Amino acid sequence: MNFQDLIRRRYSVRAYDPRPVEEEKLARVLEAACLAPSACNRQPFRIVVVPTRGREEELGRVYGRPWFVQAPLVLAVCALPAESWRRRHDGWCSAEVDATIALDHLILAAADEGLGTCWIAAFDPKAASEVLNLPSELVPVAFTPLGYPADSPGPKKRRPPAELIRRGRF
Repeated sequence: MNFQDLIRRRYSVRAYDPRPVEEEKLARVLEAACLAPSACNRQPFRIVVVPTRGREEELGRVYGRPWFVQAPLVLAVCALPAESWRRRHDGWCSAEVDATIALDHLILAAADEGLGTCWIAAFDPKAASEVLNLPSELVPVAFTPLGYPADSPGPKKRRPPAELIRRGRF
């Protein structure tokens, strides 16, 4: 499949088959995240792979939708600001952007493997830090279930490019 087909096929999965994700597929998905670009190639992110079986209740504290724990795995992408590049003009920290780029690569690689994901930012950060036992220097940025879809994509609702793109100046 070519890239254009892949980005059109990917969708936010909200129902998962409980069958396990093969280790080889998981490894390729995680490698894609590690190959993502980051400012000065610092890779200021960490990914926590969490099996859902037996942890449904505590993961429900992080994000309360039942489908969140239907997949066999939940992945947490966390930023590590102390390792990030900072812009000298204003001190802007690239960590969260770098982490989200890694997640985007991971999501696209998962779709290429026939796996489903759903980017989740509406989680409880305090609960996430507690449930995952994150050190204080790690900032949870986003979560995604990872597994085989048990639903079908609906139509994608997107704004037309003319609303989103300007050339030269705004």
